[in-house]
Amino acid sequence: MPRCSRYARVPFLAATLLMGVAVLMSSGCGGKAPLRNPKVPVTVAKVVQRPMPYALQATGTVEPIQTANVGSQVGGVVTRIAFREGDEVRAGQPLFELDPRPFRAALLQAQGALARDRAQLRTAQLAEERAASLFRQNLLAQSDWDTARSTADGLRGTVEADSAAAVSARLNLEYSTIRSPIAGRAGRFMVHVGDYMKAATSDPLVTVNQLRPINVRFAVSESDRRSVERYRRGNPRVMVHASSDDSTEIAGRLAFVDNAIDPATGTLTIKGEFPNADGRLWPGEFVEVRLVLEVQKDAIVVPFPAIGNGQQGTYVYVVNPDSSATMRPVTVLRSDDVSAVITSGLKPGETVVTDGQFRISPGSKLVIRDMSAARGAGAAGSRKGAARR
Repeated sequence: MPRCSRYARVPFLAATLLMGVAVLMSSGCGGKAPLRNPKVPVTVAKVVQRPMPYALQATGTVEPIQTANVGSQVGGVVTRIAFREGDEVRAGQPLFELDPRPFRAALLQAQGALARDRAQLRTAQLAEERAASLFRQNLLAQSDWDTARSTADGLRGTVEADSAAAVSARLNLEYSTIRSPIAGRAGRFMVHVGDYMKAATSDPLVTVNQLRPINVRFAVSESDRRSVERYRRGNPRVMVHASSDDSTEIAGRLAFVDNAIDPATGTLTIKGEFPNADGRLWPGEFVEVRLVLEVQKDAIVVPFPAIGNGQQGTYVYVVNPDSSATMRPVTVLRSDDVSAVITSGLKPGETVVTDGQFRISPGSKLVIRDMSAARGAGAAGSRKGAARR
């Protein structure tokens, strides 16, 4: 077999090298577009400028401002119940009546003793005056004068004691009619006609709860105490949802802030007062509470899902006119699960990515999934709640 010279192999190697370069170039050019410019579907929202409330959210419990456990100050047999369970009662309205006859008899006895002792006192006073006249004329001994004065003084004390006994008997007669000390709604009564009531027992006959106005008690974290104290003089509003299926909020006022942090829970107890004219709030009910400390005017607001966190801090993806996205650092003043208030990094009218931003890479082109929903996304937060620090 003839041998080829080294000069004969040069054209063959050159041709092979050129073919390889052509294959690499063609494969690189064919796969460049789908790898470097993928289409990323995203949801976006407009950056809006609007009033934004600053509120603290909590779960509260409805409780009466006043609760009266009505009892009996005297003992006796129940002869009448003057209301029905669940009635609205007035302050001073009769609720129960005890048999008044023993109390009337005791009053008559006390009044009789008082009249008797007053008559004896008048006789003793006349004797005292005569003794004084005779003593000044040296016609009466010192001991007789002292006796007359002592007798009159003793009867004066007896009359005062009789007067107190008569007042006590009259009070007992009044206490035989048991009245409501406050206005409110009566609960179920614990006695019936014919039952004997002991005097000054701790067991209530009925419980009356004041429903108008009414309180809602809730607690906030100790980290929010300074904010509460800062805005307290501005008369913050307390807003509650009466139930989970009721979208209407009820407005009230801040009525009480506790003077100490609960060391067991690390929370501060607060109460809001509500007129409750329609009776929608009920004692013992759990409600959702928003303590609106202030309303910030012209706040820059974006949906909270647009906010991302990285090593350099918080950021958003801003949509460019060419359907690409740019990562931009922002400063968040406060946020909740719905909205975020931005102090720097964004302007009203810009568009940010709210969903799909984690699939964005350099050179990616965006496909907007639902622009109509995006236009209202920034305003949706105003209907659902206020931002939290």
